[in-house]
This record gives sequence, structure tokens and C-alpha cells, in this order.
Amino acid sequence: MNQANRACTLRRLDLQRHGRAVVPRSTAERRSETSHRARDLVRTGFRVRPSAAYRRNWSGYTEECGTVWTPTSGRPTVRLGLASSGRGSSSRDKDRSATTVSSSAPMPAGGKSSRTNCPPLAPPKTANRLINEKSPYLLQHAYNPVDWYPWGQEAFDKAQKENKPIFLSVGYSTCHWCHMMEEESFQNEEIGRLLNENFICVMVDREERPDVDKVYMTFVQATSSGGGWPMNVWLTPSLQPFVGGTYFPPEDGLTRVGFRTVLMRICDQWKLNKNTLLENSQRVTTALLARSEISVGDRQIPASAATMNSRCFQQLDEGYDEEYGGFAEAPKFPTPVILKFLFSYWLSHRLTQDGSRAQQMALHTLKMMANGGIQDHVGQGFHRYSTDRQWHIPHFEKMLYDQAQLSVVYTQAFQISGDEFYADVAKGILQYVTRTLSHRSGGFYSAEDADSPPERGMKPQEGAYYVWTVKEVQQLLPEPVVGASEPLTSGQLLMKHYGLSEAGNINSSQDPKGELHGQNVLMVRYSLELTAARYGLEVEAVRALLNTGLEKLFQARKHRPKAHLDNKMLAAWNGLMVSGFAVTGAALGMEKLVAQATNGAKFLKRHMFDVSSGRLKRTCYAGTGGTVEQSNPPCWGFLEDYAFVVRGLLDLYEASQESSWLEWALRLQDIQDKLFWDPRGGGYFCSEAELGTDLPLRLKDDQDGAEPSANSVSAHNLLRLHSFTGHKDWMDKCVCLLTAFSERMRRVPVALPEMVRTLSAQQQTLKQIVICGDPQAKDTKALLQCVHSIYVPNKVLILADGDPSSFLSRQLPFLSNLRRVEDRATVYIFENQACSMPITDPCELRKLLHQ
Repeated sequence: MNQANRACTLRRLDLQRHGRAVVPRSTAERRSETSHRARDLVRTGFRVRPSAAYRRNWSGYTEECGTVWTPTSGRPTVRLGLASSGRGSSSRDKDRSATTVSSSAPMPAGGKSSRTNCPPLAPPKTANRLINEKSPYLLQHAYNPVDWYPWGQEAFDKAQKENKPIFLSVGYSTCHWCHMMEEESFQNEEIGRLLNENFICVMVDREERPDVDKVYMTFVQATSSGGGWPMNVWLTPSLQPFVGGTYFPPEDGLTRVGFRTVLMRICDQWKLNKNTLLENSQRVTTALLARSEISVGDRQIPASAATMNSRCFQQLDEGYDEEYGGFAEAPKFPTPVILKFLFSYWLSHRLTQDGSRAQQMALHTLKMMANGGIQDHVGQGFHRYSTDRQWHIPHFEKMLYDQAQLSVVYTQAFQISGDEFYADVAKGILQYVTRTLSHRSGGFYSAEDADSPPERGMKPQEGAYYVWTVKEVQQLLPEPVVGASEPLTSGQLLMKHYGLSEAGNINSSQDPKGELHGQNVLMVRYSLELTAARYGLEVEAVRALLNTGLEKLFQARKHRPKAHLDNKMLAAWNGLMVSGFAVTGAALGMEKLVAQATNGAKFLKRHMFDVSSGRLKRTCYAGTGGTVEQSNPPCWGFLEDYAFVVRGLLDLYEASQESSWLEWALRLQDIQDKLFWDPRGGGYFCSEAELGTDLPLRLKDDQDGAEPSANSVSAHNLLRLHSFTGHKDWMDKCVCLLTAFSERMRRVPVALPEMVRTLSAQQQTLKQIVICGDPQAKDTKALLQCVHSIYVPNKVLILADGDPSSFLSRQLPFLSNLRRVEDRATVYIFENQACSMPITDPCELRKLLHQ
């Protein structure tokens, strides 16, 4: 790779890390790309549009389809090395076979493979090494003819000894395109032979090892126009990447390169140009390390929160979809971090036009999502993303982290608007999690697959479990509707309201394999009022009829073959889910939800916490008979595990006022600081220094995407912990972290909306709301519920029970000096080094918190 190409690649990386693709308007402008940063692009005449990766989850990654889209043509790009590229087939093609390949060195162009297609054979009876793993994803590949190794020293030593490149494949068990590649290529005997003879093959579950995934995804994104899963990367024996891509079809097509051809070309290059590959791999790795550096540098303080807030809002406003909500055309992802930012922005700008605009954008987006097919109207919960602008046809996978974050955002929408619609959605999400994603010991499973057989014994198809024909609905709901202005059955009423049709409501362009012909995805087409008026019915009667109809569909759906359940439990996502139950339960006054959050925290402490070392474990798994199994050796926690669990524990303390959860949060934060803090540059690394010694990069998470950045969450945790304890070192760390990420926020604040929100909270200071009272007394509970019911994001809630020996009184000695007024539960609000007058009336407290 020459210097100019490498410079372009690294600048492209910088943009892609922040979810932006640069589309030059002219050749002259294209040449100027190497001399401008992202913040200068608009000024110099470039059009800056969200890339496909950005549109999919705001973190620079596509979710599972390996297709990478060019913003101008809507066609996937096929890259065979940086020196050559061509157009691949559109993802609208039936075989959905678009491919992306990236390389650190040019590869010679090659024609279509001369080998004939070899159809996949039945899995061999002999299992490979993956049969001994716990990961559902690795176990899905345990009977491949590929000689897979799990990530570990055994594979690395073999690569060194035999001087072979490593073929690394990364995915997860509910990934549709991972299933496709496994079925088409990894079950293929001839492709398996090619892999076994020429490579050391390593399989990684990205949810078990996010550090491995992040390092090599950074390479793939840097050397191509995007990334996704499955991610396939070829490494030197020293683990440095030299070629990377996503999904590969097994064979060449007219406009695509097949996996077999890619394997043979890499084999040839390794034999003929190995030294060049090694040299270029080293140079690219060094460049990536330099570009991924995040450090305080010469900066002394963080950037201005007001400036970052304004710029972040303006960037979101420019990309907002006025009609359907959201911030892209298609595909559309739920973006909880963005919606939370907009609510926070509204709160601090309530009296301005921009503040009203921010609230409207967030509430409209949430309503359109909830009415769309991305929400499962029959069984609750949200699918991963919408394939269209209207939120209608989803990718049907359901992820725990989406349910956790969306339950909180819909609860906040209810707090702000008072509209029960949003509260009902939040409760529905948690009902789904309780029913489907919960282990009986309190933990939460990772995901449900998108694919399932339409009938037993048939091949799995995407969405088969969730779609309906008109005939099915008519047979299930034949009852006449009494009082309607025209002949009408319950089925006809439901089909009208949810937009079902005889021909199906799924566009052929969204069904490239033709598997969903005549099928329907439920989507609210009319308000209850309009549906009622159409048939001369009362609104409440229509509501009851629709709810009854949905329940009958739900019961009928139970008899269908179910989608695969990933019963792996991750500490990070369980921490997010504890927050979801705690925040929603407290805000809605539903103690059973808070109790479920408590059970989740107990599960984490019992099964995912090592008492002797104080460390978190990343994973555990559902065993037989309701047991919980551990991997051996354990997979230790990463930064996100600590950050998300600490957040969950802080939310649980505020919801339950059980100080033991706050104490555990403090201990985990201490361990997090020891394992991940960068004392030289500030901020937290994603992985422990010892755990990641075999990886070529040690990175810091700098992107709020489908999940918030662990650094963003950690900054807010540090801020809250400082307010709970008064420990100055945590405020110092928070300021240092925000300073280290200041340049990222300044250049592209929309890439870090959660951190921008924390920056505002830090510069405005948090409210300390202290309630003095008996936790079991009615007047204390009334004040607590008043606080929980109001949207006050930048606060900590403390219960002072009058015991000077209590944990919080030892942390904050001033609590012992606060007194109840007339022996009634009393509230004191501390803000900007000032204390409010004591308050005993919930109505008065509500007025003060609304100011």
C-alpha cells in the first residue's frame, strides 16, 4: 500500500469510527479527502451522509449482513485488496451474496474458480474441538468438517509451528448471515479441506470475546467501506491481520467473488508474497494503533458542554426523518442513546424552540417504532432493526440489550409526556423478557434468533415464527363483532387495524428469497379512534377486541417451531437489564419489577462474581434442569461488564434503597479502575492488560452505538459515585476521562451522545435529593414515588434513615445532621453547593423538581 492510499484509508477509518461515509462531489474534491478531517468536510463542499454501517447501529458496524453499501449507488462494494474493487450484486438479489474483502496488500485479480460447485454435505458424526465449548455459537459449528480451534494458545502455537496463516471467523448464535455462511461454506467438505490444509482455523463468539471482535473489526473497517458479521479475517501467526471481510458466498457469481476463490488466492499470496504481506500487515497495525490513540494530551479540562450539546443536537436534527421518525432512511435501528440525549437536551432547553423540537423528535420516533412492525405486537419486545423507513418489516432477531435500553427510554417518555401509551410499551417489553429471556434463577438470556422452521422438519426461514396469513387470522378470529355498522368479524377488525392483506404486506424487495410471499407483519395502520369510527364502535370496545385477538394469535403461535434461544448470559447485558427493571419499576410504582431487578442483581453476584478476586465473570450458561454452568477456565469480565453492572446497581439502589447494592457498586468500580484505567492517557481500555496480551491492539471504546460506550457509561457512573460518597478521586477520574475524549466529542459529537450528556451533567453538577425518613413509612414512600415519577436524569437519590453508623452516613457525614420536620419524612435538595428548604409535601416537591 503506498503512502497516499494508506493516508486515505486512515482518514476513512476516522470517519467510519464515527459512523460517517464521505461522498465526494467531484474528482477534485475527492483528491482533497486526504487533507481534511471529518469536521471540515461540509465546509469544503463534501456531502456527508450516514454510511450503511452508521445507519445500521450508529457504532460503525453492520449487524450481521456482510453487505457493505456505497452511499451513492445503493450497491455493495466488492474489494479484493485496496488496489482493486468492483461492483457486487445488489442485496436485493435472491442469493443475498454481496461480499466485502479488505486487505493490507494488493492481491492479483483472478477469474472465476474453475472448480465445480460442491453442495454442502450432511454434518459428519465426528465432532471437532468446539464440542467442548459452552458458547451456543461455537457449538453450532461443532460438527463442521472444518478443524476449528477456539481462540487460545493451542491454535497460536500450531500456527507458529507450521508457519500457517490463521483464519479467524467471528459471529454470534442468532446472526442470520452467520447461519448462512455456516450452512453454505463451513459444512462444505471441499471448502473444509481447503481450510484445514492451508490455515489454522479459529472460531470466536463475539459476545464472549468483544475484545477480539473490536480489534479485528477495526482492521476490517479501516481497510474496506464497512464491517459486519460474520467477520472473517486472515492473520499472520503473530495475530496481525492482513486480509479481512464479512459474509462470503461459497462460489463466484457474475459480480461477486466466492469464498473458495478467496481462500485459494490467499493461499497463493502466502506462498508467493508472504514477506510483503507480513510487512504491510505490520505497517497497517502500527497505523491503526496510532489512529486509535485516545489521550488527555495537552488538554487540561474537557470541552464546553453547551457547545457539544448544541452541535450534537444540530447533527441529529439534520438527519431526522420528519414523517416516520428516526435518523436514517433504511435500514433503521432503535437508537436509545440518541433518544436519551434528546430528552436530556429538552430538559435543559425547555423554554427554547430547539428544546421543544428535541422532545418532539424523540417522542415521535418512539411512537412510530412502537406502532411499527419492529415491535412484536403479538408477543411484545422489539426486533433488532427495520429494513425499511416506515419501521414495518424488521430483521426479526431480538436482543436483550435492546429490550433493556428501550424499556428505560419508553419509561422516560412516559415521565415526560404523561402518556400511558409509552408506559404500556415499557411494561410489554419487560413482560416479554420475563416470559422468554429469563432464567429461573434471575439471570437474563442474550437473544432470540430471527430464523425458525415454518413447520417442524422444514428448513429455518427468517421471520417464520412472527408472520401471518389472512387465512390464519380469519380461522382464529371468526367471531362477529356485535354493534358494528357493517358485517364484521374480529379477524377483519384486527386485519384492518394492523394492515394485513390477502396478498401479504411484505414487499418483494424485502423478501429476496421469496420465503414470505402472502405473509403479513402486524403494524398499526390506524389509531384506535379511527378504527372505532370506521365501524361505528366505541374506542374501548375496539381496544378490548384487538387485545383479545392478539392474545389468541399469541396462543396459536406457541404451537409453531420456536426460534433458537441463545441461553448464554452476559454480565454486561444483565447489568443493562437490571437497570431496565429497576428504572421502570420505580417510575411506574410496580414493586414486582423492582423485585425482578433485585433477583437479577443477586444472580450476578451468585454466578458471575468471583469473591476471592473481586472480579466479574463475563459469561455463564443455562444448564440442564434449570442449572447454571460456567466455562472452565472462566471468561473474565471486560470493561463493559463492569460499567453496565455498576450502572445497574446504582439504579437498583435508587429504586430499592437497599444500600448493599451501592456498596457492591463501589467495590466493582474500584476493581474496574485497577484493571482498565489508563493512568497515562486517561479513560478506560476495553480489556485487561493481561487478558489482551496476544492481541495487536488494546483499544478504548469511543462510540455510542447499539449499546452505549463503556467509557460513556463509566463517566456517568463516576459522577454518580462521587455524589453518593464525596470521594474526590472519582470526580477527578470523570473529568480526566471526559478530557481524554474531548477531541472525539468536538469533531463528531453525534458519535458520543451518551458522553455528551454526561459532560453536561458534570459541568452543571448533579442534584443530591436526600429523603430523611423511615423507608417503610407511607410518607417516605410517597416522597420516593414522587421523585421516581418525574424525569430528573441528573440526580442521585439518597435515603437517610437517621442511623449515623449506616453505610451512606459514613460516606457522607452531613446526612447525620439532617432532621425530619415535625417527625414527617422530609426532603432536602443539594445543588451547586446550596441546600433547599426542607420539604414534606409531595406536591411541593413535584413543583420544585419541575422547575
